[in-house]
Amino acid sequence: MSATIDLNADLGESFGRWQLGDDDALLELVTSANVACGFHAGDPATLVRTCQAAAAGGVRVGAQVGYRDLAGFGRRFIDVSPQDLFADVVYQIGALDGIARTQGTRVAYVKPHGALYNAIVHHEAQAAAVVAAVRAVDESLPILGLPGSAVLAAARESGLRTVAEAFADRAYTADGVLVDRRRPGAVLDDAEAVAERVVAMVVTGRVRSIDGSDVEVTPDSVCLHGDSPGAVAMARAVRSALSTAGVRIASFLD
Repeated sequence: MSATIDLNADLGESFGRWQLGDDDALLELVTSANVACGFHAGDPATLVRTCQAAAAGGVRVGAQVGYRDLAGFGRRFIDVSPQDLFADVVYQIGALDGIARTQGTRVAYVKPHGALYNAIVHHEAQAAAVVAAVRAVDESLPILGLPGSAVLAAARESGLRTVAEAFADRAYTADGVLVDRRRPGAVLDDAEAVAERVVAMVVTGRVRSIDGSDVEVTPDSVCLHGDSPGAVAMARAVRSALSTAGVRIASFLD
């Protein structure tokens, strides 16, 4: 049993007058904030406000790097060259870290977003580019990723710290990867069921896949999607269920 678990959420994804999620409410419930860096979502003013609120709440800030895809919210695969992806990731980490430092905090880890996250489970060239970019910026930065993914393997090989992540509200395949969002049942919305699922992940190291088989997971951090319907209620249910089960909730950096 894991006695401690980190809870993370994707934040800072509003853009101008378009508002997405309730970042302030989620920052009271999570221990790590994956903050958008402007490529898939987030404008500079939004990122300043998000980093300011995270710093005030003692929540760690992570750079959520993604493809250059505002229109698609970073959820479309882009066949970008490793050289361009390296530059894009360096740019995003640097931009968010500059903003974070003006608000009394800093980028403490990196988590890829959306289609990039899913691509580098298997896409070795893009995984290597992401790892090289993180290492070039700051080799002390951990990378969050899916257990068994190419990016975590490359990160370990390069000497970077890796953080295994599980998803509270996403269905898994029997192979331990996330079910495509376009498939029915890929995104879960029952707060009570999701809370029970997270406790099982943390306590037993297993999760039920979409086909009914058990999949091994050993998470250091659990992701709660901030843009999901009822995200705040779900986060509260998850946090309450973990506390009832005797699991300590704290950043993986503490």
